[in-house]
Amino acid sequence: MLELRESVGEVVSSVFAGVKNLHLSVGQNSEKPLLPVIVRRLEEFPNYGIMDPLIKPRAESHSKVKTGSGGENSTRFAVFVLLCLFLGSVTTLFYILTMFPELEEQEKPHMKLPRDIEDAKNLGRVLSRYNEKYFGSVLSGVFVTYIFLQTFAIPGSIFLSIMSGFLFPFPLALALVCLCSAIGASMCYQLSIIVGRPLMKRYFPERVKEWALKVERHKDNLLFYMLFLRITPLVPNWFINLSAPIVGVSLSPFFWGTFLGVAPPSFVAIQAGTTLHKLTSTSEAVSWNSMLLLGVFAGLSLLPIVFKRKLREKFD
Repeated sequence: MLELRESVGEVVSSVFAGVKNLHLSVGQNSEKPLLPVIVRRLEEFPNYGIMDPLIKPRAESHSKVKTGSGGENSTRFAVFVLLCLFLGSVTTLFYILTMFPELEEQEKPHMKLPRDIEDAKNLGRVLSRYNEKYFGSVLSGVFVTYIFLQTFAIPGSIFLSIMSGFLFPFPLALALVCLCSAIGASMCYQLSIIVGRPLMKRYFPERVKEWALKVERHKDNLLFYMLFLRITPLVPNWFINLSAPIVGVSLSPFFWGTFLGVAPPSFVAIQAGTTLHKLTSTSEAVSWNSMLLLGVFAGLSLLPIVFKRKLREKFD
């Protein structure tokens, strides 16, 4: 008992005597657990072994609390934030749609997000009836809905692109689709900065790593690289939107690469929308001529990269 009392006294005295040195090693980093640091200092004293059963288990448990499931907790928090933002956006979208003119009873079932070409046809017929008298409401409704789908990477924007060709003049429809795609993709980009990093690295670690290497190779030509990716279906758009900020693509080339890059495929979809009533599936919107057109635009997007490389080789 006397030995234990002397050991306790020696340890306590040593702790108070070493407080100045201790706070220097911890610094101002509040995330570093203090108790394990104290234990490491106490281990330097000869009689610490007597106190080992009392102190060390608490220190180890404290360390586990701080570092145990950080990745899992961050993923859960990201999912929670994403759900809150999604529900808030759905509420806002619903509020905007309630400001639409009063519909007839048989038209109401068709006022929904199109999931196939038949839904797009029915919705297009309903909106076309109100397009002339309530042009601003129809245009803003398509605008907000398109951005909502792009922001949360929800499938269905292709049907809105086709429907835009049916409802609006071709130049307006093309500008609308390009602008909505760029804004919605940029909002998805910003959303990924907030909640996407833990989700992408948890569920798609290899794909993110692979694309990061490609972005690094094209870091001097990111605008043209984004153009090429948007024109061609090599990488899914939802994956580009979510992983771009994680792999180092800045917002400016991302926005303009999206705005210009979606124009050729949107051209094809909008052109098909002019005959929406004849379409039976989205595959009819794609022909060999449209595929050839997309291939030409994809090749053109790579020309500046090739030209810059040739100049660099010449002057180097």
